Amino acid sequence: MSAQGDTRAPLGFVAATALIMGNMIGAGIFLLPASLAPLGWNGVVGWIVTISGTLVLAWVLAALTRARPQAEDSTGLVAEAFGKMTAFVVMWSYWITLWIGLATIAIAGVSYLSAYVPLADWHPLAPTGAAIAMIWMLTLLNLGGVKAAGQFQVVTLAIKILPLLAVMAIAVLALAGGEADLQPFDPGTLSPGAINAAGALTLFALLGFECASLAAKRTRNPEVTVPRATMWGTAAVGVIYLVVCSAIALLLPAEDVAGSTAPFATFVGQFWGPGPAALVAAFAVVSCVGAVNGWILLQGEVPRAMAERGMLPQWFGKTNRAGSPTGALVLSSGLATLTLLLTVDPSLQGMFEFLLLLSTSIALWFYIALVAAAWHLRVARPFALIGLIYGLWTLYGAGLVPSLWGIALMAAGLPLWWMEQRTQAKGAGQPG
Repeated sequence: MSAQGDTRAPLGFVAATALIMGNMIGAGIFLLPASLAPLGWNGVVGWIVTISGTLVLAWVLAALTRARPQAEDSTGLVAEAFGKMTAFVVMWSYWITLWIGLATIAIAGVSYLSAYVPLADWHPLAPTGAAIAMIWMLTLLNLGGVKAAGQFQVVTLAIKILPLLAVMAIAVLALAGGEADLQPFDPGTLSPGAINAAGALTLFALLGFECASLAAKRTRNPEVTVPRATMWGTAAVGVIYLVVCSAIALLLPAEDVAGSTAPFATFVGQFWGPGPAALVAAFAVVSCVGAVNGWILLQGEVPRAMAERGMLPQWFGKTNRAGSPTGALVLSSGLATLTLLLTVDPSLQGMFEFLLLLSTSIALWFYIALVAAAWHLRVARPFALIGLIYGLWTLYGAGLVPSLWGIALMAAGLPLWWMEQRTQAKGAGQPG
């Protein structure tokens, strides 16, 4: 039975939108002001370009979902356009993005947790250990089933929006009351290189808008629900991000924001007080926990879908009694753990930025493949062309090294693909 006619599918419009917004509102927004502060107004322009480009990508994905419902999800869309092998390479790289992004978000959560508990003072590896513990606790939650994970996502989304709304309100009151002034806008300080760099950084904060499509088989009436949730969720988060991140970066001295491990708390502490600042830090930790939960759900769903299509060994698709892909979830979280252990850095901000650019550059190949598929299938072609230009522009901004890593990691999955195809060919050749 398709998800369209299956009223038992666990994700409806509210849960699908919460999944999108919950995955997007996480590490990116809560640490990005520190990375963008030195860029000044270039960061604001970078946000505008990124939000516009992401909405174009979201529109193309929504159009593809409506035009090709038989494809079921992003894997099927790429396979229909370019064949199973290309779909494997693209989805393999996206799966890598998920567990690298998971590690990135966990580090952000620990960074805000450090506002309460100075973990690094206990032991240099304590922050990494805390991030790993967060990942595995939420992996256990996801092993309990998609429905439980979806319900948890709705709850954490309601909590994590509060500090964003608080910063917006504080910024308005501070400007209206004359307590703060925006950095003066000087067009001469804008540069294409700085805007491009800001675009690469800000895209990480919007990663996740495609997650409803990836979980389409778990969504009720996906032809309608997925496009609606994708566009509404992406637009809402984009506007919130533009206002909140720009307010923090432009209302405080750049050096104060850049040197902060918890820029939201620094902002609230400056204009409200230390008590509310501590509360905002707590909300930021909850936000990152919610994002970790959503990304764990996806890092199990992507390889499960690939296994169902014969792209990965069948054990990736095996589920437990709750319907969760046990092997895929455990392996993915294990790889995220390994990523954290291999990238230990005394500077949480430096560790965050390295993983951010790596995750973003690999994810871009997924987006480029989707808009190329739309062009090939003659779906929303003008938007597909704009999306392709935007994707290549952002890939350039991420830098050569992350881009080369992306290509290498995509190629690393090919031996597994060939082994699975040989296994299938041998099985088909055996007499029944």
